[in-house]
Amino acid sequence: MRDPAVTSRIMAAVPNRNTKPEVTLRRALWRRGLRYRVHTTLTGKPDITFPGARLAVFVDGDFWHGNAWRIRGLPSFEAQFDRMNNPDFWRAKLGRNMTRDVEVNSALAQDGWTVYRVFESRLKRDLDQVVEEIVQQVRAGPPR
Repeated sequence: MRDPAVTSRIMAAVPNRNTKPEVTLRRALWRRGLRYRVHTTLTGKPDITFPGARLAVFVDGDFWHGNAWRIRGLPSFEAQFDRMNNPDFWRAKLGRNMTRDVEVNSALAQDGWTVYRVFESRLKRDLDQVVEEIVQQVRAGPPR
């Protein structure tokens, strides 16, 4: 079993800003004429925000946000831990991430923001449709 300090250093080195999926989406939105903000102090630190439309966009990694089991064709969220080292740690870690996502969505909604979350796998598979959905939400303006 690995020393928790080593695991912590490894996890701290995982990029959480300007990832390839985020940059891909930002470029596609820019090409469509949308202007946005990428640095914010909003709850949850959205990857992209459209302040006028009060739209917060999150690009979620499949593994870190609990979608990897679907991508891998496994029968359940729990099944992905069967062959992992330290499954209890990873189950708890990903569970906390998913709980935090729900809490962030709720807090932003209470503050009058619409939240749009997209998994990296969907972005890779369906970039044009994701961009169109965001364009439509930005054009619709802030929630009423």
